[in-house]
Amino acid sequence: MRRLAPLLLLAPLLTGCAPPAPAGWQGYLEGEYVYVAAPLAGRLDTLAVAKGATVVVGAPLFTLECAAEQAAQRQAAAQLTAAQARLADLGKGARPSELVATEARLAQSLAAADLSARELVRVTRLHDTQVLADEDFDRARLAHEGNLKLVAQLEAELATARLGGRTDTVAAAEADVAAARAAVEHADWSVAQKTQAAPRAGLVYDTLYWPGEFVGAAAPVVVLLPPENLKVRFFVPEAEFAALRAGATVQVTVPGRAAPIPARVSYLSPSPEYTPPVLYNRDNRSKLVFMVEAAVDPAVARELHPGQPVDVAPPP
Repeated sequence: MRRLAPLLLLAPLLTGCAPPAPAGWQGYLEGEYVYVAAPLAGRLDTLAVAKGATVVVGAPLFTLECAAEQAAQRQAAAQLTAAQARLADLGKGARPSELVATEARLAQSLAAADLSARELVRVTRLHDTQVLADEDFDRARLAHEGNLKLVAQLEAELATARLGGRTDTVAAAEADVAAARAAVEHADWSVAQKTQAAPRAGLVYDTLYWPGEFVGAAAPVVVLLPPENLKVRFFVPEAEFAALRAGATVQVTVPGRAAPIPARVSYLSPSPEYTPPVLYNRDNRSKLVFMVEAAVDPAVARELHPGQPVDVAPPP
């Protein structure tokens, strides 16, 4: 019993040496903004939203002047129509009136060949009986051969007239149509890009241009803050960082709100850093801390504002 007495006396001292549970950490609310810009430059014609407004997905935000893009759009459409007409013309062959004229010439040549054939038969009979001179026989024979060649020529011309363009010509025309169609798509895209809508629902945090000002290509015009992009950023001392886990729930106290807000730990920095100046004080001076981020319910985040200081209580 006497041996246990010293141990009983040391028990309160040993209990007092245990590391105290962390009381909480300091932090602030941070927003990840969505900067809405047009990929093309132009004068700002209309600004459909005001700073502080709430927008839904697809709500119009702003429009840039697009006279040059609309002119290019009309030009591309006209060039596509012309290319399609040329391609269609290559598949039709000669015009009907041209085919009729060629067929008439062929009929005439057939009649002339038939007549020259009969004449050659008579001339040959006379030549065989020595009644007709050799030169007259040669003249009739050559005339008939010329008529036969003319018939073959006109038949070939008629067959060619009924055909469309050659394969290589048709392929080139098809390529022209494809290029013109791509130009139309590009022109349509350029016109569409001059009007920008909200890609996410949220708060219009800021507008960076006024109507009438020139906006450079890819220059943000409207800054959105979706509620799901608001998070709590706080800093945990090195000794307490190991106890935190991703997915753990912490309690966030915001000045002006009666009840704490639950937040889920979403990111733990793998690298330590020195205490940020905003949290600088004599108690944590020169200590290493780790940055931690926690996500807040979007329904609650709508009522919060980036930059607000907060106190974060550790998980139970």
